Amino acid sequence: MRVWFITGASRGFGALIAEAALKAGDAVVATARDSSTVTARLGSHERLLATRLDVTSEAEAHEAAGQAVKKFGRIDILVNNAGYGLLGAIEEASGAETQKLFGTNVFGLLGVTRAVLPHMRRQRSGHVINISSVGGYTGYPGWGVYGATKFAVEGISEALAGEVAPLGIKVTVVEPGFFRTDFLDETSLSRTAQTIDDYHESVGKTRAHAAEFNHGQRGDPRKLAQAFLKLAEAKNPPLRLPLGSDTVERIEAKNAFVARELAGWRSVATSTDFTNEDAA
Repeated sequence: MRVWFITGASRGFGALIAEAALKAGDAVVATARDSSTVTARLGSHERLLATRLDVTSEAEAHEAAGQAVKKFGRIDILVNNAGYGLLGAIEEASGAETQKLFGTNVFGLLGVTRAVLPHMRRQRSGHVINISSVGGYTGYPGWGVYGATKFAVEGISEALAGEVAPLGIKVTVVEPGFFRTDFLDETSLSRTAQTIDDYHESVGKTRAHAAEFNHGQRGDPRKLAQAFLKLAEAKNPPLRLPLGSDTVERIEAKNAFVARELAGWRSVATSTDFTNEDAA
């Protein structure tokens, strides 16, 4: 029986992953700012611990991790799922909006990870799964600040993977595309208070598309939950796991663009190295 620790588990991806893990016979520590919302969604179960956790409080993260180990003896899989989106141009996003977003999506993730890693280090085993986004691999107009938080998650995950590998701990960053959840609803998506007319042709199109696209996304969230079970079972999990054909298409397009741009500017890029003549 594996023990999952899932943040933001009262709805969306978090709730679906928790449900799938319970059905697979695993134990789940499901956290949310209001633990009663977890119970309302998942019910009561002997293999379920619903506990309060506002990820912006590292003290609460340590308390929740301690409760998990006290009840189940270990934490095998950490799923850093809690987070929300911000739609708006870079210039439109205020300092306060940006700091709040980073507080949850980046600093919250770091705090929970710091709370769980001591237990995994003691076990010399574990799997940290950080949920990023297709927006953490390639940028979109209107999603710049949100994407910046997910780019940060990507960098954290890459470095962390190298740091904990000798300790028997695995790290995977998951990059979902657009799935039919409530992510584009007001419950998960904030919009900048300021809008600037000059961005109508770029960010304005993104705003309109988000409204029209809601609940018509390509991805099936229940299939995503099953993909997480396969990931948890893998003996050699990937560092990155893109989920959704839209993410795969975007990654392939960006990789091709980067390769073309590098080829075109390779001589300039490499011209900045010291040469033997410079050393003399």
